[in-house]
Amino acid sequence: MNRLDPRLIVPPVISNVFPGRRLALWLFAPLVLVTLWRSQHHLLAADGGAQSIAHIPLDGYSDPAAATIVGVFALWGLSQLILAFLQLLALLRYRAMIPLFYLLTLIEYSVRATYIPAWRPIPTSATAPGALINVPIAVASLLLLLLSIWPRREVRA
Repeated sequence: MNRLDPRLIVPPVISNVFPGRRLALWLFAPLVLVTLWRSQHHLLAADGGAQSIAHIPLDGYSDPAAATIVGVFALWGLSQLILAFLQLLALLRYRAMIPLFYLLTLIEYSVRATYIPAWRPIPTSATAPGALINVPIAVASLLLLLLSIWPRREVRA
């Protein structure tokens, strides 16, 4: 059994060779699709998903404040779109970077699950779906990160 190799998180050469376990490679594609879907929704939905998905009560704010929240969601969507394009590039051309993207996903969802609720809580009218999936996605990202830095024996450059 090969050992985990943390050096694979930031490889010295960025190639299209994915050295980790195949399951981590296969499950990266759904992560890219989810990031693409989230980005387009935050960019294109009338409320940016703020009220329709995140349950932020926009109608309880002044029009300028609600517009600001929707604008911030659109900016977030743009950031997600850029991330999704980079993930897609990694999936199609630079697979050696996939472990790094799993690490970034782990950091993002861990912070969403811990720091944000404790130090920057967002008032909502109901539990947002994101609040429910933060811990499971963080755990899955950790497992997939470990699988992605656990080299296969048959890896060829």
